[in-house]
Amino acid sequence: MVGNGIMAPSQRKKVCVIGAGMAGLVSARELRREGDDVTVLEQRGDVGGQWLYDPRVDGTDPLGTAEPVKVHSSLYASLCLISARETMGFTDFPFAPKPKDGRDSRRFPGHREVYLYLKDFCDAFGLMELVRLNTSAARVALAPGPTPTRQWTVSSVDLGKCNGTEEEEEVFDAVVVANGHYSQPILPTIKGMQVWRGRQMHSHSYRVPEQFRDEVVVVVGCGLSGMEIAMEVRGVAKEVHLVAKSMEEVTQGLAKVLAKHSVSLHLQLHVERLCQDGRVVFGDGSSVLADTVIYCTGYNYTFPFLDTEGAVTVDDNRVGPLFEHVFPPTLAPSLSFIGIPKKVFAPWFFEAQAKWVAHVLSGKRTLPPEEEMMRSVEEFYHARDIAGVPKKFTHDVSLFDITT
Repeated sequence: MVGNGIMAPSQRKKVCVIGAGMAGLVSARELRREGDDVTVLEQRGDVGGQWLYDPRVDGTDPLGTAEPVKVHSSLYASLCLISARETMGFTDFPFAPKPKDGRDSRRFPGHREVYLYLKDFCDAFGLMELVRLNTSAARVALAPGPTPTRQWTVSSVDLGKCNGTEEEEEVFDAVVVANGHYSQPILPTIKGMQVWRGRQMHSHSYRVPEQFRDEVVVVVGCGLSGMEIAMEVRGVAKEVHLVAKSMEEVTQGLAKVLAKHSVSLHLQLHVERLCQDGRVVFGDGSSVLADTVIYCTGYNYTFPFLDTEGAVTVDDNRVGPLFEHVFPPTLAPSLSFIGIPKKVFAPWFFEAQAKWVAHVLSGKRTLPPEEEMMRSVEEFYHARDIAGVPKKFTHDVSLFDITT
């Protein structure tokens, strides 16, 4: 570092950030503040990540079985924040109401307002010049060379070109993965799914309720998205059956809602099987002749572009090994992940992660030795196992009970 705190040209790193959502944008901002040469690859036509609403769905794959999915966004049209806007801004760029130009000034605004906030963030810090829109990361792999000078070869595709298949290859000193984790659906394994004659879809493909008018709809999963979608569909459907895995998932609030709308909204426990004649059989032996089943069963972490030769894997939705959910010990600090943890106040948490990565790459902060980081990861896994936390909840770092 030179005397005025600015990184000397010889120390500046060329860093690639994958994804221009909330995590990727704040990463780009922090890296550039440290003097790095930053390139952000974003496969869509604008920044915002999941907050960039896309009314399209993949009609040929409503379950989202292809990897990667063709449509990235999982937002439905009516989605609003469940956290107050005061908790949804970065520390030095508050998510303040803007009661003009049709902006949503509510304390719990709709999704478009978050997208506009991220656009404001880009404008305020000049981030758009770092972002390559319509550019997909095709492959990210270690570049040949000695370990101490580890670099990464990033192959990308400009989707805006005619054929959208020609790859461009560049070498970077570091890669920050910030591609989000609300796009690739998790599907349950239910007997009869392959032969059921009705419509099956994942909440990833849900946008508006009108298509379910006068139908009998089964919503599998009573997490936040399941409850919201069930309530919205109830307004047009003949009846809705909301399926919980057990009574432990039925909160006091949900019980009140079910009692209030008992004519058209029914609670069921567990789907036993789907029958070819259109019946959905529940755990207590009862059944209903349904038109549609919507699976609100969550999302998988997926990094189809990343080749670490097995150093980082996804096992039952555990991405690892990652030191503090960010650095893979054997590849740190040249590879890092921002935005992996769930059930956090995302902007603050992602900003803190991004600052840490940027400071480590600039030399302001150091990481423990590889062996110590690996030992820390193993101790964390062991503690979660002893506590009875399933592997799939590894990255749930909240203090709340895990029920979904």
